[in-house]
Amino acid sequence: MKIAETSNPQFRVAQANLAAAEGQVTDTRGLLWNNPQLKAEQARRKVPQPGRGDDTWSEWGADISQTLEIAGQHGYRRSAAEQDLSALKEVVEETRWRVAAEVEQKFVRVLGLQTRTVTEAELVGLIRNAAGAARKRFEAGEDTRLDSNLAEVELARADNQLETAREQLIQARAELAATLQLPAKTLPEVRGTLAPEAATPYTLEELLTAAAGRPRLRALEYHEQAARSRLGLERAAAYPDVTVGLFTAREGPGDAREQVMGFSVSLPLPLFRRNAAGIGKAVTDLTQAQIERQVAVQDARTTVLALWQRLESLRGRVKRLEQVALQRLHENRRLSAAAYRAGEISLTQLLLANRQLLDIRREALEAMTDLALARVELEQAAGWRGQQQGAR
Repeated sequence: MKIAETSNPQFRVAQANLAAAEGQVTDTRGLLWNNPQLKAEQARRKVPQPGRGDDTWSEWGADISQTLEIAGQHGYRRSAAEQDLSALKEVVEETRWRVAAEVEQKFVRVLGLQTRTVTEAELVGLIRNAAGAARKRFEAGEDTRLDSNLAEVELARADNQLETAREQLIQARAELAATLQLPAKTLPEVRGTLAPEAATPYTLEELLTAAAGRPRLRALEYHEQAARSRLGLERAAAYPDVTVGLFTAREGPGDAREQVMGFSVSLPLPLFRRNAAGIGKAVTDLTQAQIERQVAVQDARTTVLALWQRLESLRGRVKRLEQVALQRLHENRRLSAAAYRAGEISLTQLLLANRQLLDIRREALEAMTDLALARVELEQAAGWRGQQQGAR
């Protein structure tokens, strides 16, 4: 999983988005949102003096002003930025879970196809032995050419299915390598077992409880809180900002120069625009965020319930195939092989027993693969992996 976290493009993009949100929070944590403004000016005055030519002198002035928000806008803005950052961190964590689940699912597919390839190869060996025996019996005049041809056709079918499984395995390995961003020529092999656990390490109620606190739902909750803060900001923006300033200047000729100092206050009059558009958009955004979170909470619960039922169904299928069908078919194959050598059954019956064993083993393997994939999907939907990590 460490390889996926450091190499997977989706996870890296999610992490990269944190920088913008952190910068926004840093800006909102300043003492004031608006920067002070400093203004300086200098002028040269020329005044004609009758009979004495022109009298010239320099004048200068400077003032500093600061715009102040008077309706709590700074607090609303800071709260919205912090909630957005918290939501984005939850999105990063959700992406981590999704990538981990994707890697695990592709791992399971590779493991299933590796196991199927081994199984197909074993059954090809059985059919090849039967075909060889049929060929010898035909040459000895004990079987007909029809039986020999039937055995060769069955062997060709088994070889074709084995090659198909190998091709699917190559594709599955390539997809796993792409997810892990491994070099192009590297096709990973995996180790493990598809045998289902004796009992699940969680109950349905535990999964439903975990699903209510998964990162995606927490992110939507933070989004809703941020939208509520932005609504407060837009409503506060209807109140005018006050700009206060201090100024100083030196005016007049050198022999009568005046020192001027003062204080100024400016306040726009909210007569024509009351930020109705901004408030309306913020109300819409908040409503949409609330609806999205409510739908996501309901969908999460429904998904967990549906996946739990599917998991239980697959567990029952695997149990029936392993404990009933496979055991009896293995016994049938052993008995039919002995009966064929003794001449008690025909080659057709022997091939039928082998074909039934091949089909059932393939079905059992597919059911175990589906069971493992359903377990990964269920745990990802419920956020169970994250809960276990948090407990440690």
